[in-house]
Amino acid sequence: MLEIIADIKRDYIKRIVESGKRLDGRGPDDYREIKIERDLYKTAEGSALVSIGGTQVIAGVKMILGEPFPDMPNQGVLTTSAELIPMASPTFEAGPPKPPAIEVARVVDRGIRESGAIDTEKLCIVEGEKVWVVFLDLHVLDYDGNLFDASTLASISALLSAKMPKLEDDRVIYDERKDPLPVKEKPISTTYAKIGGTVVLDPSLEEEQVLDARLTLATVESGDLCAMQKGGSGAFTKEEVLNTIDRGIEKAKELRKLLKV
Repeated sequence: MLEIIADIKRDYIKRIVESGKRLDGRGPDDYREIKIERDLYKTAEGSALVSIGGTQVIAGVKMILGEPFPDMPNQGVLTTSAELIPMASPTFEAGPPKPPAIEVARVVDRGIRESGAIDTEKLCIVEGEKVWVVFLDLHVLDYDGNLFDASTLASISALLSAKMPKLEDDRVIYDERKDPLPVKEKPISTTYAKIGGTVVLDPSLEEEQVLDARLTLATVESGDLCAMQKGGSGAFTKEEVLNTIDRGIEKAKELRKLLKV
């Protein structure tokens, strides 16, 4: 019986989307309402809470001293993690990170790295010996679809608001933060879902449950594409991919305006 209901719902959503409409009244290139709150936690170097519709993600930035990677002796280190807490969705479970959490962290991390968002050379203290290690922690508080865009927007907002702790005689003084984290680029991700023969932006949870394929694009201010992640068992045609990239570049310009601090 549940499968029959699911099939009926799937067909209904596909018919709605293919007619150029959506269940919540949005157009194919419309986001749900987006809200950003910054500097929520004084114990973090930077933080931000982002909501896209009913999806809520909080990002926190913490910095410690550590050693650089051997192949990058003059660059600081970024490490990104994501936690999908059980209260956010009945499908999330407590315990070690599951594949969905790992995928969110990797997609966000890749967009930040490939865009060169952080000037990691400025995080070097003693080449080959001591650098700043930046921990970017993501916590999903409520899940109603499109974790990738909410997580990326929260991450960049948190990084932009982050202030570096004072370093004095090899001692980190966390109570004194002044200099901003050296952020030089603002990557934005835009996520599209292919439902039937239609590709729509910012899939809601119900749309994610019936999508055939998903495409998340990370772009920078110049309009260049720096990362891409495909999900779902279906496929995009070459024309659909190219068209989606063009749509994503233009939509990212709108989201980037929300990052101004």
